[in-house]
Amino acid sequence: MVISGKATETGTQQYAERFDTLTYVPFGVIGWQVSQAGFGGYRVDKDNGYHEQALRFALQKGINLIDTSSNYTDGNSERFIGRVLAELLDSGELKRDEVVVVSKAGYLQGFNYALAEQRKREGRPFPNLIKYAEGLDHCIHPEFLADQLTRSLERLNLDTLDVYLLHNPEYYLMWAKHAHLTREQAHEEYYRRIQQAFLHLEKEVQNGRIQCYGVSSNTFPEPKGHYTFTSLARLWQIASEISPQHHFRIIQAPMNLFETGLATEANQPGHQTVLQFAHQQQLAVLINRPLNAFHHDALTRLAHVPMPDFPAPPEEVSTGVDTLRQLEQQFQQQLLPDMAADDNTKSYLRDHLALGLMLDGRWAGFGTYQNWLDLRAQFLLPRTQTAVETLLNLENLPADTLGWLEEYVDMANNTFAAITAYYQEQAARRAERIQQTAESADPNWATRTLSQTAVRALRSTTGVTSVLVGMRRQDYVQEVLADLQTPIPIAERRESWHQMQQWRDA
Repeated sequence: MVISGKATETGTQQYAERFDTLTYVPFGVIGWQVSQAGFGGYRVDKDNGYHEQALRFALQKGINLIDTSSNYTDGNSERFIGRVLAELLDSGELKRDEVVVVSKAGYLQGFNYALAEQRKREGRPFPNLIKYAEGLDHCIHPEFLADQLTRSLERLNLDTLDVYLLHNPEYYLMWAKHAHLTREQAHEEYYRRIQQAFLHLEKEVQNGRIQCYGVSSNTFPEPKGHYTFTSLARLWQIASEISPQHHFRIIQAPMNLFETGLATEANQPGHQTVLQFAHQQQLAVLINRPLNAFHHDALTRLAHVPMPDFPAPPEEVSTGVDTLRQLEQQFQQQLLPDMAADDNTKSYLRDHLALGLMLDGRWAGFGTYQNWLDLRAQFLLPRTQTAVETLLNLENLPADTLGWLEEYVDMANNTFAAITAYYQEQAARRAERIQQTAESADPNWATRTLSQTAVRALRSTTGVTSVLVGMRRQDYVQEVLADLQTPIPIAERRESWHQMQQWRDA
């Protein structure tokens, strides 16, 4: 059943009044009242019970803004959100006019990529398609946007989507730079395409399929001379030339304790920052990646990290890696030659039972704790486990093989634990320094955990409407709600953000 209705000023105000311990703010010039933190749907999926529990709890306890996209988990984020909304509306726990739903379009991955390839074969490709990488295209042409909005509304079970965003249109500029277009040529075409998209989105407003529209871009905070810079003032001009009563009402961009550009980079007319210009024009501003900071191509998770129970000095890690190398050499020289396996299997085992070789001289250079966790989970562990299973499935193993394998697996586990403890200790000390620096930059940002400080810094800054947090577990929702219950004065805080920028660059 399709959910009729849309977010309204009266509905969101009534919702806010039910949760009077939280603070709600106006959604730009639109009269909606929205929570200072929104539910980010980036990695949520329709079949994950924890995600469903978290979204349900958030909507029941005071979060009334949800952000998703057509490409998040290949459309399953929208399906999941649509199902939870329908269930809460059906039970009477929520009304459609109380919640603001945001989605986006622009990426072609997974299903959308396959759809585009099929249309090419049929001789009716989406116009102005950008080939960014293998398996990844990008498009903001009206024909594509119309198709994607129809699909998003169907997945969300909605009659009307409150907010529709062009999703990272700067991918065109990245493509143009690679294609060696001049900056002037690229930007002229870039804004022409955005104007074409805006004209279409105004028609979608008239048709009642969306209430307003905007742009989500990672390059709003860039210096204005950068090739991929997206000018908010230029977008405002485009919309104003379309109509004085245009519906360009919102932007979305990254900002956090490391990436401060929205508050510190004076890249708008009159030496204004993006936040200052948006506030002046009464544009809503949604912040993404508040807890995932990128600096020097490394990811820092802005969350509390406990000290490891058993810290591991570098010498302990090096000893573990050396022992793994010795065991691998023993395997290759003494066990592998006598195995009843073909050459391809032996080559596979030689290459994949090589954890010590892969870590030797490299284990201290994986950057951040999060990088190490990702590398361990996504590459090292699966690779090693698959090789162990392959070995165990061989028949007539040499007599000493199982004893060797038991020793190797134990040493691999111990080495993994030691490297994890090494990076965890570094991350714990770094998180403590970040929080201390933030609290020194602005005493109003002092709170219990680093993640709460990161959210508080944003929600207390003039121009920020709502902070999108990936609340994929109920305890994450509870932590955000705990901070939202503390009233914090909203102020310019440009100097505080400059202090964070200076500390980052020191």
